[in-house]
Amino acid sequence: MKLSWKQLILLSFIGCLGGELLLQGPVFIREPSDTVIPAGSQDKKLTLNCEARGNPSPHYRWQLNGSDINPSLEHRYRLSGGSLEVMSPNRNWDTGRYQCFAANSLGTIVSREARLQFASPDSPASRARSAVSVREGQGVVLLCGPPPRPAELAYAWIFNEYPSFVDEDRRRFVSQETGHLYIAKVEPSDVGNYTCVVTSAATAASELGSPTPLVLRPDGVMGEYEPKIEVQFPESLPAAKGSTVRLECFALGNPIPQINWRRSDGLPLPSKIKLRKFNAVLEIPNFQQGDAGSYECVAENSRGKNVARGRLTYYAKPHWVQLLRDMEIAVGDSLFWECRASGKPKASYRWLKDGQALALEERIQIENGALSIANLSVADSGTFQCIAENKHGLAFSSARLKVVASAPDFSQTPMRKVVQVQAGSEVGLECKPRASPRARASWRKGHAMLPDNGRISFLEDGGLKIANVTKADAGTYTCVAENPFGKANDTTHVVVTDPTRITVAPPNMDVSVGESVVLPCQVQHDPLVDVAFTWSFNGVLTDVQRDGAHFRKVGGSSSGDVMIKNIQMKHSGRYVCMVQTGVDSVSSAADLIVRGSPGPPENVKVDEITDTTAQLSWKEGTDNRSPVTSYSIQARTPFSMGWQTVATAPEVIDGKAHSATVVDLNPWVEYEFRVIANNKIGGGEPSLPSEKVRTEEAVPEVPPSEVSGGGGSRSELVITWDPVPEELQNGEGFGYVVAFRPLGVTNWIQTVVTSPDTPRYVFRNEGIAPFSLYEVKVGVYNNKGEGPFSPATTVLSAEEEPTVAPSHVSAQSLSSSEIHISWNAIPWKLANGHLLGYEVRYWSSGQEASASRVTVAASRTSATLRGLRGNLAYHSAVRAYNSAGSGPFSATVTATTRKTPPIQPPGNVVWNATGTKVLLSWEQVRAMENESEVTGYKVFYRTSSQRNMQVLSTNKTSAELLLPAKEGYIIEVKATTEGGDGTSSEQIRIPRVTDMDARGSTSAISNVHPASSYIPIVLFFTVYALW
Repeated sequence: MKLSWKQLILLSFIGCLGGELLLQGPVFIREPSDTVIPAGSQDKKLTLNCEARGNPSPHYRWQLNGSDINPSLEHRYRLSGGSLEVMSPNRNWDTGRYQCFAANSLGTIVSREARLQFASPDSPASRARSAVSVREGQGVVLLCGPPPRPAELAYAWIFNEYPSFVDEDRRRFVSQETGHLYIAKVEPSDVGNYTCVVTSAATAASELGSPTPLVLRPDGVMGEYEPKIEVQFPESLPAAKGSTVRLECFALGNPIPQINWRRSDGLPLPSKIKLRKFNAVLEIPNFQQGDAGSYECVAENSRGKNVARGRLTYYAKPHWVQLLRDMEIAVGDSLFWECRASGKPKASYRWLKDGQALALEERIQIENGALSIANLSVADSGTFQCIAENKHGLAFSSARLKVVASAPDFSQTPMRKVVQVQAGSEVGLECKPRASPRARASWRKGHAMLPDNGRISFLEDGGLKIANVTKADAGTYTCVAENPFGKANDTTHVVVTDPTRITVAPPNMDVSVGESVVLPCQVQHDPLVDVAFTWSFNGVLTDVQRDGAHFRKVGGSSSGDVMIKNIQMKHSGRYVCMVQTGVDSVSSAADLIVRGSPGPPENVKVDEITDTTAQLSWKEGTDNRSPVTSYSIQARTPFSMGWQTVATAPEVIDGKAHSATVVDLNPWVEYEFRVIANNKIGGGEPSLPSEKVRTEEAVPEVPPSEVSGGGGSRSELVITWDPVPEELQNGEGFGYVVAFRPLGVTNWIQTVVTSPDTPRYVFRNEGIAPFSLYEVKVGVYNNKGEGPFSPATTVLSAEEEPTVAPSHVSAQSLSSSEIHISWNAIPWKLANGHLLGYEVRYWSSGQEASASRVTVAASRTSATLRGLRGNLAYHSAVRAYNSAGSGPFSATVTATTRKTPPIQPPGNVVWNATGTKVLLSWEQVRAMENESEVTGYKVFYRTSSQRNMQVLSTNKTSAELLLPAKEGYIIEVKATTEGGDGTSSEQIRIPRVTDMDARGSTSAISNVHPASSYIPIVLFFTVYALW
């Protein structure tokens, strides 16, 4: 393309500007909107907003009705930034369409049109109202009568005085289209003054009309008549897309008409439709094309009905489907800008450039809204606006066209410094400098120009492609780019490497849950390149380092081996090892099959239930890649300890079966069942429990256990047993049959115990002999019948007190404090029960009221009374007792205790040790008259380390002991009498003998300390040893 010198100079200037990245054409932030100035407004200033961003900052101008406004010449206008301020707005001068223009050095844009209107100066209060006279029952319309005005208005009516507003209901309606008040049927309470209130939605200012009096005519009540529709929507009403459409319909009539709505085409009303004001208003939010059509309002009472019809037509203002975008195109190229908007009716398009209508010429064309400009020049740069419009509105879209011209430049898009390529592959070298127009490229390797020889080819975008690369292709490549404004070059270095190969690829594996495996992935690669391993699992990249619970990388730098520990079912799938270098990539895949124990069976159901069986069915769960070999069934009842495996038919349930019968169940028990699948891996998770079912009733089969009895009160037979558990009662109405008979009698006596928890039965009868043997057995029954009896066992009836006293009772004095009582046992038959023992009652003369008692076991027939007073007569009697009580006492026997032993102890005890012999001697004890005569003496002795005394008896006042070991010992001496032993002498402490001869007396050795070890003692004559 050949350019003129003027274009070249201009292109150079634009090329300099092209480096300024912050330049931006104007873009609107705020645009003016339609405005209505209310009547009587006192505002001194009106502002129409306009603001745009851009760099350089935009400057602004305005047009009114297509003519420029010059604020410097017209004092009533003033610019504030980009906004236009209108001072003291005037209906005659300022009404019209306003547009804002924003411009900078890069272009101009035009805002949408904004209408400025003035409300009518008239108000509903400007005319006086005459009274409206109606009959009771008649309908009436009270006119508000506001003049036409551009603003959106809201209407209400005051009844008599503010703030008493008319309440709308089925009888009264205020139209927001006409402002009138409609009363379907006048009542006496309606008489009064009515005032129309008009409120501007834009300014919230309200105006009141003149009051309209409503009075009743005196000529009677209006009769019934059919509805007359006074408020209805137009026959054709256009509605905008997305708007809220409100259709009004109200009728006068007596009785008060009922309002209903329908579509003329018979289709149902859309669900989004809302009926308001007692059905007088039909509201369609977010109106769409499907909502268009004919609608009917039906007013009906008992006298007839009336119908109003109208059609809603759909329209839409232009709405952008595709907006313009800024374009930067090289000089000499072509532009195609598509501008598309939706709307009904279809939108037409026009284009502006920098705020002016775009002039068409041979190279500038507009077709269906699309703009095309051929052979672009710098002069074509600017801000373009596409305007889409139909009769309902218009839409603006703006964008900037920048036509650029520059010499080739690699600074923004440099070539790669190094390109690594695998031998045998294909490589492409890019060469994309910034240049306007696009630069022509040539290539050289080193200093030699490259030919286009088939293996080496030049691409249309300036790039270079080399096929079947060899080691000889390594080197430095230079791209030289040139256009009419200059040339530039850049280089890249090509490095050729050997291909990467996987030497050990991961194999397919088949493992079980819980095992650990290694997936190998080892490669051979060129030493010039770095290698990186990644793994994917089922097509998703996996970070094996993050999932340390199951995955771990193993191996060296040329290995991507991965260990999977404790494999779970979720690890089954396809694993791909991907090896990436700077020049190539290879991969290898392996399928890992994980087999586990089966998943839980599903949909376990009880199909049939009997008293002892349940027919179950289920659906197979997941086999986790190992076929199910068998099933087992578990059951749970309120009485079991958790889930228990139950017997089935067949005994072994095949893995292909989906039903089985559970056997050996207990009747009348509530069961839940679950099924467990098994395979060669093991047992799986149990299924969800089945619904609870109860087995049918049956005759009880288990009698009570531990049948026994005995005890109780006089004339009673007590029978006891362990109650039958609820799970073995087999049905409702469970109880016990108790049978008993005297031993040897043929007929049984039976009784019924109805409580299943009762553990005993007591039979009372005066004819029951005490402690008599009975045969007893306990059976069971329920509503289905009687069950078995327990085995018969023998039970004794209740005991009674013994009826006889012990015989041959005798008493013998043993000492001054003891008397021995003996007797003959009473016969077993006369004991009337298990004899527990005997009671001995004793007392001294005259003290029977405070007699003492001692008891002995039934196996004994004697007792020793101890702690008695000496030389005193004691009386005794004996009786037997059992659990029922005590029998009669025997005849009384008497014995006198012996006199007490002498109080005087043996005195002057002397000892003499010679070798191993110890000789003792002491003075004779003489009894007093009231003491028992001395019959002999006892020597008590022990070693110093012993605690129990040994005894030597003698009738002399001396004794000889043998001391076989050298250890000290302690000796005491007592006199013996019929009344017992006398007072002990002082203790004699004989120390361990160290010399051949030693002697002492009670006075000489009283302070000798005992030794710490035992010494055996050998006596020279017969003793009463307690050794």
